[in-house]
Amino acid sequence: MDRQLYLQNLEKLKTNGKTVIELYNEISTLALECGLSNAAKPAAKNAYYLSMEFLIGRSFFNNLMELGVLEETRDVLAKKGIDINIFEEIEDAALGNGGLGRLAACFLDSAAGLGLPLHGYGIRYKYGLFKQAIKNGFQVELPDDWQRFSDPWSIRRENEKRIIKFADMVVTAVPYDMPVFGKRVNNLRLWQAEGSEKAQKISEYLYPADDTEEGKLLRLRQEYFFSAAAVGELLDKHVKQYGKNFDKFAEFNAIQLNDTHPVLAIAEFIRLLTAEHKVGFDDALNIAKKTFSYTNHTVLPEALECWGDGLVKKILPDIYTVLIKLHLRQKEELVKLKCTPEEVADMAIYSSERFSMANLALFIGHTVNGVAKLHTEILKASLFKTAYKYYPDKFQNKTNGITQRRWLMLCNRELSALIDKTIGSDWREDISKLSELNGHISDIADEFIKVKAEKKKQLFDYIKEQEGAELPNGFLVYSQVKRLHEYKRQLMTALAILEIYKGLKDGTVTDFQPSVFLFGAKSAPAYRRAKAIIKFINEIAKKVNSDAQTNGLLRVVFVHNYNVSYAEKIVAGTDVSLQVSTAGLEASGTGNMKFMMNGAVTCGTMDGANIEIVELAGKENNYIFGAEVDEIERLKKDGYDPKELLKANGLHNFAVSALIDGTFSDDGTGCFKELYDALTVGASWHKPDNYFVLHDLESFVNSLLKINADSKDAKAFAVKQLKNTANSAHFSSDRTISEYAKDIWKI
Repeated sequence: MDRQLYLQNLEKLKTNGKTVIELYNEISTLALECGLSNAAKPAAKNAYYLSMEFLIGRSFFNNLMELGVLEETRDVLAKKGIDINIFEEIEDAALGNGGLGRLAACFLDSAAGLGLPLHGYGIRYKYGLFKQAIKNGFQVELPDDWQRFSDPWSIRRENEKRIIKFADMVVTAVPYDMPVFGKRVNNLRLWQAEGSEKAQKISEYLYPADDTEEGKLLRLRQEYFFSAAAVGELLDKHVKQYGKNFDKFAEFNAIQLNDTHPVLAIAEFIRLLTAEHKVGFDDALNIAKKTFSYTNHTVLPEALECWGDGLVKKILPDIYTVLIKLHLRQKEELVKLKCTPEEVADMAIYSSERFSMANLALFIGHTVNGVAKLHTEILKASLFKTAYKYYPDKFQNKTNGITQRRWLMLCNRELSALIDKTIGSDWREDISKLSELNGHISDIADEFIKVKAEKKKQLFDYIKEQEGAELPNGFLVYSQVKRLHEYKRQLMTALAILEIYKGLKDGTVTDFQPSVFLFGAKSAPAYRRAKAIIKFINEIAKKVNSDAQTNGLLRVVFVHNYNVSYAEKIVAGTDVSLQVSTAGLEASGTGNMKFMMNGAVTCGTMDGANIEIVELAGKENNYIFGAEVDEIERLKKDGYDPKELLKANGLHNFAVSALIDGTFSDDGTGCFKELYDALTVGASWHKPDNYFVLHDLESFVNSLLKINADSKDAKAFAVKQLKNTANSAHFSSDRTISEYAKDIWKI
């Protein structure tokens, strides 16, 4: 990038009388033009990352940092009387929901930062998931019109649009390119659906409700739409450059399927090769097997995409035909491998009138990876046990990572400066050098305490501005911010807070360090229990925060519309990262890594990447509690009675009874009673306390109180926190993406 040209143009920029949005668009356009002037030459082989989500956050600050002009821009604007922080009112791009999409964004960032040719393909949602408001404690979903500020970091490529055909309509897929800056300029290409009103709905919302046939069809259309646009474009580019020599396609292209949403790309790829380019089916199959690889992100069956044959046949009859052919060819292969009928059924692409996207990805993908050591072992031993038996060489582990550029350098300039002062700035180019901090931790603990206090002040100021909640300085900050799901056990944290609150009230909890529990989470619109948990947390917050006897010691805040920009402030200002999922259910987590890198201790179960965090930073510098995977499996097999546990533990009974004894109101909806029943009697589809909340609650509360007691020795606690920062380099997505590039994509 020609930095000097950008800065000269910025100096000349007239700012008087312009709105924040006008300035944002003009500065962004200047930076974009200069950044693109230094685009890298095309690589011999490129990798393509297909994902339903890319949770990129706010582009402005991150791109200026990547282009190496953030501080200079800050200074130039300051001379013009403008505080660069005014651009924080520009909202995040609503292109994702949780960890899946944030991981995809981190991967693109790291690949560009390392000079690796990785490009993204996804959907340019008009409204994304939704904007979350909280009314009377309940989540309310509002359209998130993020493009109302315009979108200066995207370039519409009108002349590269594609036609996507369904049985009942034709849709135009128009690409918008978002450059990803680093040592090379890569590209995130997002497709916008245009045409009829019905066609436009395809790129309107992320994850439309699928509890009706119409909703299911819309989800199916979305997944096919962007997958078909991506592979169609890649095949056309190959023909233009190399002719119809498709045997060499995999030499120049690697396609990574991020979870099961884009797996229809396989069927479309084979359809195009056979129908449009007259390649034989067996040859097309072999080309696909060399091209595609698949990342699994979950062991939850409901999150593994399956499509009813009637839905596929209704709007994608040609894809239906290809899927049936693939199923029959897979069956032939499995019979040759001498699989039993039960094993064939377990791996079948087509079974019980449904197509399994996971089994299709397992059959075609040359590599299948999990996203943390434990998760990958569970895939091999349980979820994909049969496939692992016959295709062991396909399986790899690629522990997730986060980009230190956004999640340390950008969001925590103060800690980054302290690291620079202590070990020099080489770690910014080579994150592995962060481990050099280990030799200086005691020396800088006092300075770190000041940095953490400053980041808390910034966080509390932001919370006051956003939520109207005033938090006193000096509070210990416990944070649980992530997607709202029962297995992530936000409900367990809520019950733990009630037990601590009771202890403070009756004097059984003493010498307590003032603490605030922060929650941030969106629930899927149709997920009734998750929405009930949000209401329950907000009822607890209302009671605890208004109690003059205890509110100098304990506060609770549920931040609304949690997103990347909110996360940037929360991870930097937090002392304790709550990662409390039921062991065996969280594939990896990436929030845990962001908190670790910013100097928070982990209070969590031995689940996902928590295990590797503890291995690297030391169990003594984190707080592990609860049942591990083997005990959870035993409890599932042998059963346990939560009602007996409640009889034996008065504190637990107090907390759980608060759901039904009138302590809190659910406004007559009955949703709290439903939560109570889920814990105590179960439901038609699960046993009581399906996620072992009550089983782990006592050890969780004890861990929270132990952390609180340990934090009184500020320096010793800061040493624990710094040990986490110093040993977090392994969780850089630079490491993860380097492993993908070397072991899977060969780029």
